[in-house]
Amino acid sequence: MERFDMTSAYSGESLQISRGDVTISVTDLSGDGPPLLLLHGLAGSSREMLATADALIDSFRVLLVDQRGHGRSTRRPEDLSREAFVADIVAVMEQVVPGERCVLVGQSMGAHTAFLTATARPDLVDRLVMLEGHVAGNDDPDQATMLGRYFASWPVPFADEATAREFLGDDAIVDAWVADLEAGPDGLQPRFEADVMERTIRAVHEPRWAEWEALEVSTLAVFAMDGMFSEAQKDELIRRRPATDRVDLAGGSHDAHLDAFPEWIRVLRAWLRPETC
Repeated sequence: MERFDMTSAYSGESLQISRGDVTISVTDLSGDGPPLLLLHGLAGSSREMLATADALIDSFRVLLVDQRGHGRSTRRPEDLSREAFVADIVAVMEQVVPGERCVLVGQSMGAHTAFLTATARPDLVDRLVMLEGHVAGNDDPDQATMLGRYFASWPVPFADEATAREFLGDDAIVDAWVADLEAGPDGLQPRFEADVMERTIRAVHEPRWAEWEALEVSTLAVFAMDGMFSEAQKDELIRRRPATDRVDLAGGSHDAHLDAFPEWIRVLRAWLRPETC
């Protein structure tokens, strides 16, 4: 599996967008072209999207966003509704790139946030790309509980990065998790809270078919070979909204932006800028 350096530093302008009791951390990497926002998945941060950003910066003004409860944004927000996540992204677009329509690219939960934002504010969104994202939700309440228990099981603080890797394993997302660990007086801590992750994903698990079928924005759905969704689930997404473009990657896991990076970038660039790719 190809690995990317997750320890590289953010090189753009750091911005803080305030919304009530929540602060959303944004990194403006600049770049040539229209604005493009990258949205990470659950328990991740904008750091895991840096490689994707670097591949797009020649054609877009790239903005990296830490969604509420993640990364360098407010760690324990009271409101974890999907509507709150959408309002955050709307605030970022209106304050950082006022008057411009943005491309939204998201993975997993970030794809879900991006889709709901595009549905709610099509006037602000030019195009939408969903990597390993879906709108059907999950009718098993135990799934959110199990995720919360998993994150709560981390024996934190970790003494060092090696200890963290030994516990977390070798999945593609682990490099991003380890790079994001925050040093404290007793060791390394993740930049999220287990119960916040559980509450966040529980809201994502609510079905959103009405919003999907009403979506007006040009949309690409990208799925990985070894991703999270079944063929029936992928097919239903397109059946419910036939105008959606769909690409199935020849490799990759749910975190295909990390472990199928070259193919992901080829697909993304070709769809976003077909005239230059």
